[in-house]
Amino acid sequence: MYSFFKKKFIIPVIASAFLFIGTSFKDDFFEIAKQIEIFTTLFKELNRNYVDETNPGELMDKAIKGMLANLDPYTVYFNEQDVVRFKINNTGEYTGIGALLTRKEDKLIVKEPYKDFPADKAGLKAGDEIIQVGDVLLSEFKDEASQLFKGTKNTKIDIKYIRQGKVNTTQIILDEVEIKSVPFFAKIDEKTGYIVLSHFNKKASLETKEALEQLKKYGAERIILDVRDNPGGLLNEAVNICNLFVPKNEIIVTTKSKIEKHNSTYKTTKDPVDTEVPLIILVNGRSASASEIVAGALQDLDRAVVVGSRSFGKGLVQRPVDLTYGTQLKVTISRYYTPSGRCIQALDYSRKDKNGMAIKTEETNFNAFKTRKGRTVYDGGGIQPDVELEETKSSPITDALLKNDGIFNYATTYYYKNQNLGNQIPVISDADYLDFKQFLKVQKFSFDTATELALKNTLAVAKKEKLDQSILAEYQQLLAALQKSENVLLDKNQKEIKNLMVDEIIKRYQYQEGLYQYYIKNNSEIKKAVSILNNNSEYKSILKI
Repeated sequence: MYSFFKKKFIIPVIASAFLFIGTSFKDDFFEIAKQIEIFTTLFKELNRNYVDETNPGELMDKAIKGMLANLDPYTVYFNEQDVVRFKINNTGEYTGIGALLTRKEDKLIVKEPYKDFPADKAGLKAGDEIIQVGDVLLSEFKDEASQLFKGTKNTKIDIKYIRQGKVNTTQIILDEVEIKSVPFFAKIDEKTGYIVLSHFNKKASLETKEALEQLKKYGAERIILDVRDNPGGLLNEAVNICNLFVPKNEIIVTTKSKIEKHNSTYKTTKDPVDTEVPLIILVNGRSASASEIVAGALQDLDRAVVVGSRSFGKGLVQRPVDLTYGTQLKVTISRYYTPSGRCIQALDYSRKDKNGMAIKTEETNFNAFKTRKGRTVYDGGGIQPDVELEETKSSPITDALLKNDGIFNYATTYYYKNQNLGNQIPVISDADYLDFKQFLKVQKFSFDTATELALKNTLAVAKKEKLDQSILAEYQQLLAALQKSENVLLDKNQKEIKNLMVDEIIKRYQYQEGLYQYYIKNNSEIKKAVSILNNNSEYKSILKI
């Protein structure tokens, strides 16, 4: 009787569920088709009737960006040139100049030339301002600057650049450039191996495996894996790197989406290299995405001790979708979850504050989860290290100095004043730091903190409303008070800023490799990691093993 009643009851419910889904799909489809028709009509009539000549490509580009801006910052439209650049980032190989460049107004700034690659061989240095590539003036070229460096191997490109106020010329010869995921590995001491994992391209796990096997071959009995400042990359490479340290068939990450086909469980599929070697993962506030998968999974499985400061908190997964005419959409399709069930996404892009900024999950709202051996871990705000080092946390004033090139620009000036430093380690004295502060003042450096931007916006609005003269005195007082406060913060965070100054200056003389050589002897996170590994009982106590 119960069975019969149950069947009679369930069938209409299932039928109504299918009806609801079908109706919902129809409604969604109609609404999408309706909005596309409205937009198509508007776009056509606008370009046909507008009083001045329009550029349909530019208008559409802005329209797309405006639409996506209301979502998360990882859902991005790529034009044809962007697609080429995106492929470079994922393959790790391209024909190019071998340097990190950034566009600033009418110049391309060389941020970092990589040793022995074309830009370095051409004599370009960090801080050089490229103003002309071939016959093209950067001031007149508004498109993606990477287009200017296209060409086959051995293509010669003439460059005009400014260095310390003087215009210079050089010639770059294009060559195959391989961007390594593991730019450095070495033994710190007789028993400790150190591996830097800088990003996750398609060779990340292969390079990490090779580094691990070589270190073990030369006697390393414990490993430090450094993913600080690693912005992430390919999810499957994160899984493969975890697989080096955990057995086959272990769940590393799951993804959950509103679309069933995007729900996936990623397991290890290969035999590991070493499931017993003591392991420490170094993270910081700029470790994101795939870096957090590696740190979070190995933490959840009690396979590694995580050391440093809380990671960035990007728990979203993107997938490239090919569009027409060689364009592409990178769209957020799901959230990822570590083995314990955590989603470490820190910002909720569906909820915005009064300034239109995504709301950060409050620590009081974090949910507790358990690692395999019962340790408590939390979601909602990045990976919290097992051993958190207060001195490694980034302050807002330091973030502003990095973002707006305060330290970078000073390092350029320092380099040309001290060209004979060579392989010596720079020492930033109190006099040097005073000189740095004076440099920021002379350069009228803008920290662009939230308070500073709000104050500037207030004056801009006041000018529009012709009220600026009546509030100018008060504005100047507030600005002076703010600048005094920023000066206090520069002094308060002097140690952190000095360390970053040393890092940047070392790269000017000794490239990335020199910086990592300096780290293995002087970096506080690495020193702490080594001390934990030297104390086997402490290591086991943290992991409850």
